[in-house]
Amino acid sequence: MTLAKIVYASMTGNTEEIADIVAEAFENLDIEVEINECTQVDPEDFEDADICVVATYTYGDGELPDEIVDFYEELQEIDLSGKTYGVCGSGDTFYDDFCKSVDDFEAVFTKIGATKGADSVKVDLAAEEEDIQNLEAFAKKLAEAVQ
Repeated sequence: MTLAKIVYASMTGNTEEIADIVAEAFENLDIEVEINECTQVDPEDFEDADICVVATYTYGDGELPDEIVDFYEELQEIDLSGKTYGVCGSGDTFYDDFCKSVDDFEAVFTKIGATKGADSVKVDLAAEEEDIQNLEAFAKKLAEAVQ
């Protein structure tokens, strides 16, 4: 069975909700899902997965959340060649660097050899109906990429 691992960072609960929406979409596609908060796992855990997903928020003016910095730095040290990845997250369009952390993780996944399975999904604050549809389509595209 295909395994998707989702690692998330969430301060207000918005990004955790985004991760849960993606997880539920995977489950509806008969994909096994493991979902963890970023301080509870190591990047090496992605080595067991077929699909690697990071869901993160962007803090302030484009900074990575403090709690995901270690995960981000350690992720750069592993090889995920042959793995499919996707990145999603939340931000606030009030800031110039909207969802920059999503872009930062995309760059790392590319650098370590993973294959992009779907375009990133960026959500302004909390997921609304259109965002939920985009996240479900994101999960479906990732699932199709590994089959």
